[in-house]
Amino acid sequence: MSLPKTAYILLWYPLPSETFIFREVQNARDAGMPFHVYTLYGEAGKHLSPEMQRAAGAVKRLGVKGIPAVCFALVWWAIRRPAVTWGLLSQVPWRRWSCLEVAGENIWAMLAGFALARRFAADGIEHIHAGWANGPATAAWVASRLSGIPFSFSARAGDIFPQDGALSDKLRAAAAIHTNNKANIAYLASLVPEAAGKIRQIYNSLTLTGREDARVHMEPPYRLLAVGRFCRTKGFEFLIDACALLSRRGFPYQLTLVGSGLPWPTAVIRRRIRAHGLRARVFLPGFVSHDRMSELYAAADIFVMPSVVHHTGDRDGIPNVIMEALAHRLPVVATDVSGIPEVIEDGVTGLSVPQRDPEALAAAIMALAGDRALALALATAGQKRVREMFDPATNTRAILDFYERLAPKEKS
Repeated sequence: MSLPKTAYILLWYPLPSETFIFREVQNARDAGMPFHVYTLYGEAGKHLSPEMQRAAGAVKRLGVKGIPAVCFALVWWAIRRPAVTWGLLSQVPWRRWSCLEVAGENIWAMLAGFALARRFAADGIEHIHAGWANGPATAAWVASRLSGIPFSFSARAGDIFPQDGALSDKLRAAAAIHTNNKANIAYLASLVPEAAGKIRQIYNSLTLTGREDARVHMEPPYRLLAVGRFCRTKGFEFLIDACALLSRRGFPYQLTLVGSGLPWPTAVIRRRIRAHGLRARVFLPGFVSHDRMSELYAAADIFVMPSVVHHTGDRDGIPNVIMEALAHRLPVVATDVSGIPEVIEDGVTGLSVPQRDPEALAAAIMALAGDRALALALATAGQKRVREMFDPATNTRAILDFYERLAPKEKS
């Protein structure tokens, strides 16, 4: 394959919460893709697996230490390409960003793009790819405008919902876009219809694989498991409400809710647990490293993913923990949000319930616990589906094909 030397831009890399991106990059590299990772921020050194620690050394980072390079690059480009430079500086910062955090990320990304454009030219980069459609894609777009190197980006979940102030421009300017679920395609095409032909769907690759003979325990007290960042799209407060219903009905269970997040959403979850008197039933172990997650999946009876669409439009795509749970042949209850129905087909590969509905969550949990044969059948069908849809070899070939089509003409 003729593959372009590609700069892969992220905010941070590697991140323990972005194992799907880590696997995408590492699998493609192992298959011959010349990826060079650049980050807009500094190093995130906590909770990294040994493999992530080894990969971290090859990353080129900006962050606070990159400020002098950014300042120099602004002057350098202002002299060489004054019209483009002043056009970017006068337009991008004043877009209608969804909040101050998003504005800050994108303004820094724009400034970082000036430094990256110089670095890409020096490093012989032939293509630029952003791993997310928000700040990283803004940096890629700016660097492309300045350097003339084409760019593409990935569109996933909260990076496109709600759309940032420059998403439509990035869709128009990109050479190609790939998204990890089918639900995003129509949405992106509705924003910029002329970009529809550039959008390609490629699923993430499985990051954990379970055993073929994994047990489905289904013995009281039933062990429920939920995993995710404590944030506005996970809907864990509705799961806590469902647990209160289960307790009132005398259902024997315990819930392990794995994850961490910002202080406010974490406090909301803890208050909900206390208000319902569930501290003896619900356990919050905090962050658990990815290489230990298989133990938790193997020990659980039912996995629950109560994702919601936030009033801003923010939402999950297909949470990777759903695929991991099914890979371990663990029965799943999930909400019918965004791309989740592509994996959880109600009554076929799991049980699907409406979002923000504790009653429906509680009923689905009790239905699985009360019918082990059904739970086993759904989990087995789900395991088969995720191993096919999220097969690393298949999806890595699709990633390589995506970039091969973007190779410079003289290399084709």
